[in-house]
Amino acid sequence: MIETLLAWPTWAQLVIAGVMGLIVGSFINVVIVRLPARLMHAWHVMVSESDHTDTPAPPGLIWPRSRCVHCHHGIAWHDNIPVISWLVLRGRCRHCENAIGWRYPIVEVLCAAATVLVVWQWGLSWPTLAAAGMAWTLIAASAIDLEHHLLPDVLTLGLLWAGLLINATWSWFATPSDAIWGAVAGFSILWLVLHGFRLLTGKEGMGGGDLKLLAALGAWLGWSLLPIVLFLASLMGSVAGLLGMVLAQRGRDTPIAFGPHLALAGWLALIWHALLGDWLMF
Repeated sequence: MIETLLAWPTWAQLVIAGVMGLIVGSFINVVIVRLPARLMHAWHVMVSESDHTDTPAPPGLIWPRSRCVHCHHGIAWHDNIPVISWLVLRGRCRHCENAIGWRYPIVEVLCAAATVLVVWQWGLSWPTLAAAGMAWTLIAASAIDLEHHLLPDVLTLGLLWAGLLINATWSWFATPSDAIWGAVAGFSILWLVLHGFRLLTGKEGMGGGDLKLLAALGAWLGWSLLPIVLFLASLMGSVAGLLGMVLAQRGRDTPIAFGPHLALAGWLALIWHALLGDWLMF
């Protein structure tokens, strides 16, 4: 099967990659909706003193099949085709006609674009699959952070251990030593920033999920790319904060999700280093 795909022209491989990305993006949308609900349910059960044994858990990530979040009617397969169904239905549920958010096609298109980009860069290979998995996880984590100001450990720590394992075994994106020190540096830098900001202002500057996400990016990229990641993420975060104050009339104390900026900066650093790696002195 792999040999057959490798024999196909590049444009055909990219088309297949795009279709695969759209399909994965559809599943990522399920994760974005259901994972926070399951985590919150588990947290309430853990901390509450009342008996929650009769409280039904939210749907799992795989089963049951997708339903409209408004009318809870099951979504037929022909209404669940990535992007196309959303366009055909004009962004509305077929049964209750409530709006289906723009986030669904956006996530699917982002997953498709990221998959095409890694196939174009690395071809059909195991590093390609790893880089695509990293991109899909970052997209899911970013969307959840934007909607809930939450970076789930299952995503950030899963990404961290995957990066360490991949680089320790095959050194696809960084040497084992650079990956380990990247994870340590990523967590430590933001830990110092977090506690320094708290000492100076008495306020929380960021959540613990941001520390784990930067540690994960360090495990994938190595320590040497972390300054670039932090610079790009801080720049994008500052611009987003200013735009929010000007366009949305948000106050200076309005919290801003920093995870998406870290994720995008880390992804850009990965692609940038892959494109220019032969000319960079890292």
